[in-house]
Amino acid sequence: MSGSHNHNHSHSIVSGKNLLLSIVLNILITVSQVIGGLLSGSLSLLSDALHNFSDVISLVVSYFANRIARRKASINKTFGFKRAEIMAAFINSATLVIVAILLIFEVVERFQNPQKIESLLVIILSSVAILGNGFSVLLLRKEKNHNMNMKSAYLHLITDMMASVAVLIGGLLMKYYQIYIIDSILTLAIAIYLIYVGYDLLKSSFKMLMLFTPDNVAIDELAERINKMPEVNSIHHIHVWQLNETETHLEAHIDFNKDITVSEFGLILIKIEKLLHQEYEINHVTLQPEYDKKDDKNIIVQD
Repeated sequence: MSGSHNHNHSHSIVSGKNLLLSIVLNILITVSQVIGGLLSGSLSLLSDALHNFSDVISLVVSYFANRIARRKASINKTFGFKRAEIMAAFINSATLVIVAILLIFEVVERFQNPQKIESLLVIILSSVAILGNGFSVLLLRKEKNHNMNMKSAYLHLITDMMASVAVLIGGLLMKYYQIYIIDSILTLAIAIYLIYVGYDLLKSSFKMLMLFTPDNVAIDELAERINKMPEVNSIHHIHVWQLNETETHLEAHIDFNKDITVSEFGLILIKIEKLLHQEYEINHVTLQPEYDKKDDKNIIVQD
């Protein structure tokens, strides 16, 4: 097989110090909210503590994934650990959805058995959580655009800060207006929002782990454009996948109209690489050249 690899990607090195500090802050917030939720009887405070605990898990996963992803490739790990952060994003987004479902079950139970809430403790601890999570959000604000892993960690923190704001509002309404049902209503709202923000990231990371074709790559169109090249008979047996967020790979068989030389193949390959990179953001290209080979010429062939 002849091939070419066009390395037009860049790697962002993300510092783990801010993640580590966020982990410590969230551990402190979680412990205080669990104690406060049990003492006050507030489901929304306990739900916020549960969300914070999922934050701790997600941040720990993100931290280690961030460190592991920097390890170099080796003989038995030819891609290195480049997909570690994608796996972390998948785990983190899945925990968001799972936590939300657990909260909905708790809300149903609380609607059936309403309880009086110690609102002052709710107000104090939700305020502490807002400050702690707000600081963590600021720490990761710039780094969230580096990759899916950092975005998942950031999403955990910002949704938890918003949840704490909702819990604070609920605490104020319970203290001054004795509207205790607001605790369950806010918990339900938090759960629905967690599902909303978690699902999109879960779907994106799942598609990447399953090696699905990226959304910006229309394989039929791509094949049609390459087939229009005068030297090409057909490009077929195409696979397109993302190794991570910066590396998109294409491998395929390409059938030529005549028995070309290696140097001629190299010139055609440069044109194909340029097209694929500029139009489809594909930066790793591996092509198997063929002439008059009796194989399956379908664009997609199940291996």
